[in-house]
Amino acid sequence: MVVEQIRPEVTWYIRQQVMWPDKPIDFVKLEDDFEGFHYGLYKDHVLTSVISCFEKGDELQFRKFATLKEYQGQGLGTYLLNYILDDAIKRGFKRIWCNARADKKGFYEKFGLADTSKAFSKEGVTFTIMELIVSRKSSG
Repeated sequence: MVVEQIRPEVTWYIRQQVMWPDKPIDFVKLEDDFEGFHYGLYKDHVLTSVISCFEKGDELQFRKFATLKEYQGQGLGTYLLNYILDDAIKRGFKRIWCNARADKKGFYEKFGLADTSKAFSKEGVTFTIMELIVSRKSSG
């Protein structure tokens, strides 16, 4: 498995196929896509998972995290999310968060993200804001 930084337009097909297959490709494009950093996980030279990251101060939001259905359940998404979280912590972000589909909340909890109880709906899907607050232990 290999994680690489990719261009935003490379993420759009997987986003659309996994998250909103009944919507046109334009539905999954983000207004600020070209301001973020996008990563793809390749297995046997096939792009299987994507995630988009947006930095604001000491916070990192990850969005549009998706793994092709035929590759789900193989640990690929876990690998990619661990890669992003490890990198964000190393880079000093104090809060890492996402808008998680409510039915996927348990997945994110395995990574230490907590439900903020702030929820909203989009196109009939309920989302909840999940966050990881990174605490630094003082040395001294």
